[in-house]
Order: sequence, then C-alpha cells, then structure tokens
Amino acid sequence: MKTELRQPYRTFFGTLDNQIRLDIINLLLKGSKNATQISKSLKLKQSTLSKNMKILEHCGFVFVKHNGKECYYLLNTITIKPILKLMHNHMINYCKKISKCGDY
Repeated sequence: MKTELRQPYRTFFGTLDNQIRLDIINLLLKGSKNATQISKSLKLKQSTLSKNMKILEHCGFVFVKHNGKECYYLLNTITIKPILKLMHNHMINYCKKISKCGDY
C-alpha cells in the first residue's frame, strides 16, 4: 500500500478503535440526537463529547444539522451504517474465538 494511503486508513479505523465513539455511533443508529441528549444518554462530560464528535465529523461518520441554536448529529447512513452491519456480520461469522475471550 502506498505511504500516502496509510494515514487515511489509520484515521478511519482509529476512529472505530474507541469505546466512546462506538457508543455514540450505536446511539445514533437509533436516530439523530443533539449534544445534550447524547451526553445524558451516555453519561459523558460535554468536553468529552465535543472532542469525540469532532473526530466523528472529521471522518464523515456523522453529519451535523443545525436547527436554530441547536446542533443535531446524524449517522452517515450511506456508508457508515452498511460498514457497521458488515463488521457485525463478520464478527458473528469469523471472530467467534475472540468474542468468547471477552474482547468484544
């Protein structure tokens, strides 16, 4: 793989290598939420949420929709939702030994 492609892949997969961001993504699978709703649902400090939302936005995992003073976060259903489904199916079919160890 060419060197210039490594960083985007590292950034993309690194985004998924964080439990807080995975929790945010799973919450947004149920529909759009504002920052307060996400913070309360996941019991996160506003600063922690903000840091992780910036990373998710930067990589196109989520989009922001402004409604007056409020910002609503939406999961990218065109690419991220299918990727998550594919990953879930892969885990079920091919990672049984890993999941039995409690890593997932």
